[in-house]
Amino acid sequence: MNRMLIETPIGSIELIEEKECLKKVSFEENLHNEIPIKESKFLKDCQSQILEYFNGKRKKFDIPIVLTGTKFQLCVWNALMKIPYGEVKTYQQIAEMIGNKKASRAVGLANHNNPIPIIIPCHRVVGKNGSLMGYVGGLNRKEKLIALEKQ
Repeated sequence: MNRMLIETPIGSIELIEEKECLKKVSFEENLHNEIPIKESKFLKDCQSQILEYFNGKRKKFDIPIVLTGTKFQLCVWNALMKIPYGEVKTYQQIAEMIGNKKASRAVGLANHNNPIPIIIPCHRVVGKNGSLMGYVGGLNRKEKLIALEKQ
């Protein structure tokens, strides 16, 4: 595994690579210091795409990812990747997208466990009244990401 840190407008972000796939994105409060920093061409490509996103030049990522989770989590994370740039959906709408309209709370839990925030845009999910609810990076970051995409 390789790891690198990048500076962004919302703080330091950690990228973890496994076999030329992005495995984890973490914010500065949750770094994996047990993994030595070792930059690779793959991670530098990820860095470029993420910085392009923050500069308003990228709306869609082209980064190979590897996901580990339950069948339900994988289903939710795949649904999140279908939310268009600049749009938000409610937890209820995601539950309906995956064919389980009563699963909005479980969608919230899967959202919370998303291992690759920003790339898998869990920040685009809001409460049914449009309120910002939970985000692994904190509501301040979620608000900034939504605002960035609204520009």
